[in-house]
Amino acid sequence: MSRVMIIGAGGVGRVVAYKCAENPEVFTEFMLASRTKSKCDEIAADIKADLGYDKITTAAVDAEDVPALTQLIRDYDPFMVVHVALPYQDLTIMDACLEAGVHYLDTANYEPKEEAKFEYSHQWAYHDRFKQAGLTAILGCGFDPGVTSIFTARAATHFFDEIHYLDIVDANAGDHGKAFATNFNPEINIREITQPGKYWENGKWVEIPAFSIRKDLTYPDIGPKPSYVLYHEELESLVKHFPTLKRARFWMTFGDEYLTHLRVIQNIGMAGIEPVNHKGVEIIPLEFLKTVLPDPGGLGEGYSGQTSIGCRIRGIKDGEERTYYIWNNCSHERAYRETRAQGVSYTTGVPAMTGAMMLIQGKWDGHGVYNVEQFNPDPFLDVLGKHGLEWHEEVGVDLEV
Repeated sequence: MSRVMIIGAGGVGRVVAYKCAENPEVFTEFMLASRTKSKCDEIAADIKADLGYDKITTAAVDAEDVPALTQLIRDYDPFMVVHVALPYQDLTIMDACLEAGVHYLDTANYEPKEEAKFEYSHQWAYHDRFKQAGLTAILGCGFDPGVTSIFTARAATHFFDEIHYLDIVDANAGDHGKAFATNFNPEINIREITQPGKYWENGKWVEIPAFSIRKDLTYPDIGPKPSYVLYHEELESLVKHFPTLKRARFWMTFGDEYLTHLRVIQNIGMAGIEPVNHKGVEIIPLEFLKTVLPDPGGLGEGYSGQTSIGCRIRGIKDGEERTYYIWNNCSHERAYRETRAQGVSYTTGVPAMTGAMMLIQGKWDGHGVYNVEQFNPDPFLDVLGKHGLEWHEEVGVDLEV
């Protein structure tokens, strides 16, 4: 039906590529591009060996070089670009898509290199340009952000007249056997979780010290896990698009050993993003740390356990209070058997492919820049389980929060 270009050859790029190859009636062919072409070639070879799909072109590209990227897009002429590289590169890839005249989708919002802060304002500012060009840009189509936002849209569409309280809960109960590792890009991950926490309450943002609010929450098939409030980007778009929200929070699980390692990393300055002089060479501590930590894309083999991510919602339906919980559990072992990637990559990559499918098939449309909760959640959720992320829901449950 269409060809697409996937930018990024880490764990998420691997999953997106596998899932596109599993749906050749939609993705008739695709290009996999990255700064390191050998990574793309490895994924293409694995897909050919596992699935027999060989309609993959690979290329090397610097996603921050707009002229070069624009030319590559024009030469390949895809229907859309699926961006699963670094969030630093969101704006340059959006610029290239506008120049080349193709649609755009990403899984994480823009974050400037010089400041550990992410917000949608940078990308929302592109709305008029994409609209005038007759193009669509879909923001945050991973799991969180992504599926959690679509879960919220489902709740608002089918179960509530007004949503008042939203708690997004994210547990990784997996074991990769490493002393310390992050499940996606270490540089982005550590910047994200060490900044101050933040949540929405009574019409304003409340900022708190990192890891200062903890509660043991019970996750399906996992049990109780220590969970902490931190700021996550989908909160910004959800409070905008669901203005009846009185409070919106994001919770993530962390083990005590992980937090001890994290404190040490911070205390010795290895989480720093400002350059330091080392033997006459300027280095950024966090970038150096990334080079010595395990590659998230290589954690899949032997990774046991599962993730559990969902939304716990309280609101009003027909004048009465209602509670609602919708979630997905994903097995690391199953993800690896299917794509040779671990579960966190899988839960991000499957929704990215599914969102691209929605745009290609015309089930999501509109010119401009959109967050996923602005689209109809039903066609997306109708097929998400078929692609490997089965979801469940319950009404009238104890939300614990």
